[in-house]
Amino acid sequence: MREWESFNAGVSAEFRSNSGVVTRFGGLPLVIVHTIGARSGTVREVPLIPVLEDDRMLLFGTAEGAPVDPAWCFNLRAHPVVDVEFETERFAADVVELASAEAIAIVRRRAEATPQLADYITRAAPRTIPVFEILRR
Repeated sequence: MREWESFNAGVSAEFRSNSGVVTRFGGLPLVIVHTIGARSGTVREVPLIPVLEDDRMLLFGTAEGAPVDPAWCFNLRAHPVVDVEFETERFAADVVELASAEAIAIVRRRAEATPQLADYITRAAPRTIPVFEILRR
């Protein structure tokens, strides 16, 4: 098992055993998105910190400022129907990638209050951070 797979498995186990709470993320909300690999077709469980804004649940593909989008972004683009675990429930959802202009505006606005996100934007440049919205089916 690769290091990131082991990490994700540990996060998912803690999430499920603590009703959706993972202490290492300091009380931030967490979701587990069940994606299908774009090339492999393998089901993957990806724990992510969503941005909850108004009635929206958004996922930012920061990859901690890496020069390429995280693998889960490619998976969502290829297979945008997913299962999502949030708090104590699991539901089916469609995932929609926001248009570039809207994604840039949302990421910039959120970065004003989150220095870590601002750092990711700087490090990722010129890559635009993709933003996906989870829409419950």
